[in-house]
Amino acid sequence: MFDKGIKKARSRERRHRHIRRRIAGTPHRPRLTVYRSLKNIYAQLVDDVAGRSIVGASSLSPEVRERVRELDGKCEVSREVGRLLATRAKAKGIAEVVFDRSGYRYHGRVKALAEGAREGGLQF
Repeated sequence: MFDKGIKKARSRERRHRHIRRRIAGTPHRPRLTVYRSLKNIYAQLVDDVAGRSIVGASSLSPEVRERVRELDGKCEVSREVGRLLATRAKAKGIAEVVFDRSGYRYHGRVKALAEGAREGGLQF
């Protein structure tokens, strides 16, 4: 029998592969990819043509860590990470992105991060 955690992880990986077949980041419209661990959330803009990360932000970034005590819950922290990523992307001249939820449901922290990035000025 499969352990529930292993089965869940394999299902997410399968969904992620399915999504990645259809979307790709370009220098003009990079891919905003999300990784969610139990405690933290990470996001980065990826140029798949060059194969490199352009900008990144996480709940471990100094700007976010200063505010973590003020924020209420992981969703608020995720929203702040989205805003920080959008600010950094704007500084690099990026306004439009393709959203890659990495197989996670568009719900909770992933949704909060996306909304924070939109509030920061990124267009999906």
